[in-house]
Amino acid sequence: MLKSTPMELSKIIMEKLRTLPDAPGCYLMRDRDGKIIYIGKAASLRKRVQSYFRRHTKRTAPPKIRSLISSIEDFDIVVLKSEAEAILTEGKLIKEYRPHYNTLWKDDKRFTMIRADVQHPFPTLSKCRIKKRDDAAYFGPYTSSMAAKAAVAFLERRFGLRRCRPREPDAETYKHCSNDIIANCSAPCIGKVSPEEYRKRMDEACAFLRGERMGMLKELRGEMEAAAREFRFEEAAALRDMLMHLHQAVKEKAKVRKTPKIKQDEARLGLKELKEHLKLSCEPRVIECFDISNISGTHSVASMVCAVDGIPYPNRYRRFRIKTVEGADDPRSMAEVVRRRYSRLLKEKKPLPGLVMVDGGITQLRAAKVELQILGLDSLPLVGLAKRYEEIVWDYKYNAGNLFLPRHSAGLTVVTRLRDEAHRFAITYHRELRRRRIKESVLDEIPGIGSAKKDLLLKHFGSIARLSRASVEQITKAPGIGSKTAQLIRNELDKKE
Repeated sequence: MLKSTPMELSKIIMEKLRTLPDAPGCYLMRDRDGKIIYIGKAASLRKRVQSYFRRHTKRTAPPKIRSLISSIEDFDIVVLKSEAEAILTEGKLIKEYRPHYNTLWKDDKRFTMIRADVQHPFPTLSKCRIKKRDDAAYFGPYTSSMAAKAAVAFLERRFGLRRCRPREPDAETYKHCSNDIIANCSAPCIGKVSPEEYRKRMDEACAFLRGERMGMLKELRGEMEAAAREFRFEEAAALRDMLMHLHQAVKEKAKVRKTPKIKQDEARLGLKELKEHLKLSCEPRVIECFDISNISGTHSVASMVCAVDGIPYPNRYRRFRIKTVEGADDPRSMAEVVRRRYSRLLKEKKPLPGLVMVDGGITQLRAAKVELQILGLDSLPLVGLAKRYEEIVWDYKYNAGNLFLPRHSAGLTVVTRLRDEAHRFAITYHRELRRRRIKESVLDEIPGIGSAKKDLLLKHFGSIARLSRASVEQITKAPGIGSKTAQLIRNELDKKE
């Protein structure tokens, strides 16, 4: 392979190409500034990544690929257990980093999941693409939506699960339904099975989705073989297709990975380099990094991520909603979160980090520095990391210029990976708040529910998720809500489910 690679490749890339594993996973291409410019998946990382650097590829690839190859200065890999896991991880990473060269996945399409609304009196199964905090049970995600669809259809017929929409179906509902005749519904609405029996059926369906009832697949295979022996070939083919999809749905155990981690040895070396280049008294074993996220000044939030011995440590991550700043003002927002974070550590007499990082340039750094001075923490090491050239902005009072760490150094790897993690964590929180606001907007669409009643409802129930599970009687107990309004709210919420 190496004989056919362009000779201008850096020693780092050449060494990484030699040691690539023949395993499924994802690869992340970076430019000269360390920015992720392309993310891809592969059944074999060795074959796929090496193919980019062959002379033949450089000569014959489409212009987009040639442009990408010319921009690659480094790459990382994430080794995974299966190609299906690689597909899911690729999608997750692309949504987080939005690389320049990726054109697929740039929408917000998500993989299919199966949702069991186990909190309802007579639970149902359904497909969805967003996992909500609504106390339902979720299975997946599945790389094949057909597999999820086949699983839902099979389980509904197998266990007589209802398909109708009402939260609590009754005899009136049954008048307009014939699912017990054409879809094998057990008809709990008219008492053909008791609520307890119906609940047991749903529990068995969930057990199947968890992979705990594999014997059911053997039974289905027996039905398929029997149909083939009796020359019922169309039925046998249908059972074969269903079996294939069900097997995929049950067996697929794909797990979405987060930001790729660096190796422990590289992290230790990175801390030594940071101590040397930043002139620290000791290695910064604990580093805290802050990032601000907002879109057009709305839902301004901040994240703080932490690295221990150079490795991200999620148990110490924190997130903040900006309280004192209106609009998009990153320096003032940074000042607020730095003040809140370290005034609390001082008050609780907890250890301070060995290094504080802010995502941004001199204005963010100065804002954070002023707050630390007010708190009497002048000696706490503080740096900024500017995105454009991955340059370290450090103590502006005692140093006139910025610091450029060696492009492929372990020290730069430690700080850029932590900065990327802070950005990911902040964006994730921002999206969560937006989704929550979208959920709350369902109340804005109900006639007669103004902002005052909306605030009372949210204060009483705590969230839209809890309100959506409440009965009419429970909604009536909210301040200022009468029985007619409660019924109206319940009806509108049922329509949205």
